[in-house]
Formats: sequence, C-alpha cells, structure tokens
Amino acid sequence: QVQVVESGGGLVQAGGSLTLSCAASGRTSSINVIGWYRQAPGKTRDWVADINSGSSANYADSVKGRFTISRDNAKNTVYLQMNSLKLEDTAVYYCKASHYNRYSVGYWGQGTQVTVSA
Repeated sequence: QVQVVESGGGLVQAGGSLTLSCAASGRTSSINVIGWYRQAPGKTRDWVADINSGSSANYADSVKGRFTISRDNAKNTVYLQMNSLKLEDTAVYYCKASHYNRYSVGYWGQGTQVTVSA
C-alpha cells in the first residue's frame, strides 16, 4: 500500500504564490506518476499537473506557465509551486500516486485547501 499526504494549502491573495507538498510513503518504489488534481465547490475533480519517475512533467492549459511541478525522489515528495494565483484557482488540491499513468487507479490523499482572495 501507498499513503499520500498533502500539505501547504492556505489563504493567499490573488497574484500571490503558494507551494504544495505531496509526501508518499509505503511501497513507493512501484509508483511511476504522481499528480495534482483540484476540486472547486460544486465542480468535478480536475487534473492539474503530473510528473513521472523520470521527472517528465505535464500541465493543464489552465495552469501552464504559472504552476511548476517537481519531484524529490529521495524524499518521495512532489511539490507544486503555484505562482500568479487567480481567484479561479481556489479549490481543494489532491495528490494521487499511480503505478502506471494518470489514468490508472492510484492512491489519493485527503486534500489541502487553497483559497485565493481578491
């Protein structure tokens, strides 16, 4: 089993920055892709970004150029650096660790709230 814990959420003003962390533990050697997703109130959970074991990253168009995902394999931790935050970035951010790719079944964390204020 793999456990995933997110941290780093909070309240930030529009235009500000925030860094989220996703720490994985357990049988992490078989994990290939770790991704970030977000869910705003009343909306579906959407993919934001992911990174594979080779540190190849992908981003949703809505965050491209503003968010950066990175991975510290020694710490089994993935980071999401969020810059130029917008009101519409407000959501609960979830981390998912998958054995294969973002479409495969994975292990989810409990989420961390990010609130962007005007």
